Amino acid sequence: MSRQPPGAPPPPPVQRIRLRYTKRGRLRFTSHRDIARVFERALRRAEVPMAYSAGFSPHPKVSWVGAAATGVASEAEYVEIALAEVRNVEEIRAALDASLPDGIDLVQAVEALPGTSLPDLVQASRWEVALRDVPLDTLAAAVTAFLATDAIEVERMTKNGRRVFDTREPVVSMRATQGDGCAILHMVVQHVTPAVRPDDVLTGLRSVGGLATPVPPAATRIMQGPLTADGEVGDPLAPVTNGATRQVDEGVGSL
Repeated sequence: MSRQPPGAPPPPPVQRIRLRYTKRGRLRFTSHRDIARVFERALRRAEVPMAYSAGFSPHPKVSWVGAAATGVASEAEYVEIALAEVRNVEEIRAALDASLPDGIDLVQAVEALPGTSLPDLVQASRWEVALRDVPLDTLAAAVTAFLATDAIEVERMTKNGRRVFDTREPVVSMRATQGDGCAILHMVVQHVTPAVRPDDVLTGLRSVGGLATPVPPAATRIMQGPLTADGEVGDPLAPVTNGATRQVDEGVGSL
């Protein structure tokens, strides 16, 4: 990623690429700010021809969508980059993936259609939360109590100060299953402001269902995308119906 020379007008973006990446292992404890710095270094190492903003201090055009909180793992994080030159989508994905540390894997890349908005396509998340040393029937009872309650308020400190907000309304669905030595909480949560995170929902489960978690829960975002009519989470990078979007998955060539 070449740096924009001082005084030179930045070329306009001619291509936008949307990327899905993972946050696994120890990198789940990395803040979003540090993840962004890692991406910027990878863009430079991979020599991606980035488009820059105008102004006194130009910066590469990188747009983040719905980043997971520190301490949370994810299989579906999204970022969009704007390029000053048209490049092969798979080559960009592979070059960036090779420049990123283990735990951040670029697993999908799409060339965005003009006039489309990635934030508009990211409306909800599907989560799995592993609750070790929690009996399945205990979790199931707490889920039943949670779903039977109209509103469940919790309090959390946000960047705008301490806020009280409802954790019940954004939860589209919730169920409990048995995992490998732990109970698993599955849920689909709509994206609202302020964001309702897995730990907020667990606080709600404690307040209405008496759920105790003797071991710190391990939350993983499984999917993130549009909320479908049946309450599922779709793929925001899926090709459009007219076939104009070009999509490549890891290990698969351009379509």
